[in-house]
Amino acid sequence: MRPFDPWFIVNVIPDLLAYLPVTLFMIVGSMFFGSMLGFILARAKIKGCRIPKLLADLYIATLRCTPPIVLLFIVFYGLPELLKVTMGVNINAIYKGVFVLVTFTLLFAASVAEVMRSAYESIDKGQREAAISIGLSEFQAFYRIILPQAVVVGLPNFCNALINLMKDGSLAFTIGLIDMMGEGALIVSRNYGSYALETYIALAVIYWSMIIVIEKSFNLLEKHLSKGKARVMA
Repeated sequence: MRPFDPWFIVNVIPDLLAYLPVTLFMIVGSMFFGSMLGFILARAKIKGCRIPKLLADLYIATLRCTPPIVLLFIVFYGLPELLKVTMGVNINAIYKGVFVLVTFTLLFAASVAEVMRSAYESIDKGQREAAISIGLSEFQAFYRIILPQAVVVGLPNFCNALINLMKDGSLAFTIGLIDMMGEGALIVSRNYGSYALETYIALAVIYWSMIIVIEKSFNLLEKHLSKGKARVMA
């Protein structure tokens, strides 16, 4: 049996990092579009009428109960068929990253909608009423009074949702997208199964590093945004 080679971990990391931009593009894109969709869902649950609230609840419950890999395959195999039947458009040759982006946008939206809703509802409603009573509009009360406090409350859970998105995004290689995980699988394949342990340890190190950077960044942002709140409470 071939002995474990720790130097291979060091040597393979640059090859894996060459595909870091693809991984980051999928994560950032899913976070951006997922946040916008999540905001719409959260608003429907907070302010919406009965039917929008029911639809938002149904969407969130369904997506949160669907395993990421199952949804990825449904989107990858189902979306081309749906567009072909309904619109006569063939997207089978489209870049596979589009399917990944759609999948994880849908998943992230379901998680972040609950983060936004819970953060908003944690703020005392009396603050909004007091702001309106002194002449602020609904938008001004939300933007200047409610939103800054809700952001501080929601940041830790938003960070957790982003970390989960990053980990789930490693499944993108299962439909043939060559990101860091996909390149790792190709490296193992090119070596006929050898150096698999070293390759996946290298991937783990990269993902650990990325998650630590995200956690530290959100901690610093939370501390910065909490300064005003601390001064008010003092």
